[in-house]
Amino acid sequence: MTNISAAEHLLQHEWKLPAVFPADVDLPVLADVDVLVVGGGAAGVAAATVAAESGRSVVLIEKYGFCGGAAVAGLSGTLCGLYLATDRDVPAEQVVFGFTERFRSRLAARGGLTEPQKYGKTWTSAHDPLVWREAADSLLEQAGVRVLLHTAVTGVLMDNDVHLGVVVESNAGRAVIRAARTIDASGDAAVVARAGHGYTFGDDGAIQNPTMFFRIGNVDMDRYLDYYGTDTICPPKVTEAIMAERSAGADLPRQKIWVFQTTRPGELMVNATRLTARDGSMLNVIDPEDFTEAEMSGRRQVRAYARFLARHVPGCEDSYVVDTGVEAGIRQTRTITGCETLRNDDVLAVRKRPDGICRVPWPIELHSGDRPKLHWLLDDYYEVPYGTLVPATGENIIVAGRCLSAEHEALASARVTAQCFEYGHAAAVAAVLSLDEDIRFRDLKGEAVRAVMAANGSAL
Repeated sequence: MTNISAAEHLLQHEWKLPAVFPADVDLPVLADVDVLVVGGGAAGVAAATVAAESGRSVVLIEKYGFCGGAAVAGLSGTLCGLYLATDRDVPAEQVVFGFTERFRSRLAARGGLTEPQKYGKTWTSAHDPLVWREAADSLLEQAGVRVLLHTAVTGVLMDNDVHLGVVVESNAGRAVIRAARTIDASGDAAVVARAGHGYTFGDDGAIQNPTMFFRIGNVDMDRYLDYYGTDTICPPKVTEAIMAERSAGADLPRQKIWVFQTTRPGELMVNATRLTARDGSMLNVIDPEDFTEAEMSGRRQVRAYARFLARHVPGCEDSYVVDTGVEAGIRQTRTITGCETLRNDDVLAVRKRPDGICRVPWPIELHSGDRPKLHWLLDDYYEVPYGTLVPATGENIIVAGRCLSAEHEALASARVTAQCFEYGHAAAVAAVLSLDEDIRFRDLKGEAVRAVMAANGSAL
């Protein structure tokens, strides 16, 4: 990995793409539907639910045996992006609603969500990953979505540049799903990439570091809070102790860590690790070799940080590791080339848009060194334009989730969970409007999508 640029490294580690099949490929047809949703994370669950509730036939496919994406498999167990950031001494102010609020309220009703916890200048809430899965299951089942777990996309059905569905594979074999509209909610732009449409990786190939979340149990919470405080971002004394341990040889590459109370008594969720290659270079988790290295090194770092907490943070002396993420927490991989791009300046200027489909109050949260870089958007938010979800080439396809078209720093703000729910909401509304009016995604007005979302309860 040495002596090559980040962009070259990513290109070298891409496997054979695209993977395009003709419409009449000789494979069994598993389903023929109005809307296909690829990926069961926050964006995919929202997209499938909203499309099915609009009366359309919907299939959702997910590679794991549960929905949740990075929020569950990656254990990035907070619902970020709901609240304004501020320097004022005021309660948390929620500014994102719509499908996000539907899911938030379901989690809370099931006892699967904490009250807002202080995160620097804003707030976030931690969720229970099992309850997250159950909430998703109930929404999808009630909406009438056909869910196919343990199923992965291996190719796309195309007629020139028109998407007609996908090739999928499972332990049952290979088949096709035909769809009038496809929503790529994979997070990695899996369908877009296989079709040969444009995408990039971060800042000239430099993407944000993955992480490995973990939970510890048997914490004396009163003593812990008395020492650590109620802000989930660690106080300077913890950073100083990490740096001292690191200088003594401990594997603690990140010095600014975040620790959240969970819904379970005596339990904390920890975001502390920073995953890079052995030589310190960036890992591209699109590549299974790099993904494997991230997860193995992540588990080693988890043990190192757990030992640190037990030795240095009062209340954690007798704690133990409950679990880690099923996979490394992925912040960024492919970013599509869209009909429109969310610019860094749009975020910094907290720009509002008549075609905006989501509010974003979350800071620019960039993970690329020994401490995350945060740029706060105080007492305000920006809006993401509809065109960022529409690939610049290809018809009958739209994306939802962290692979939307955005510049590097802008994506570091726009990629979080509350917003991903609303991107899925927007993609579903667009798919239904596209079918109802027989119009291409790129010809839809963002204002029309925004109006339906507002009628559905989104704060727009």
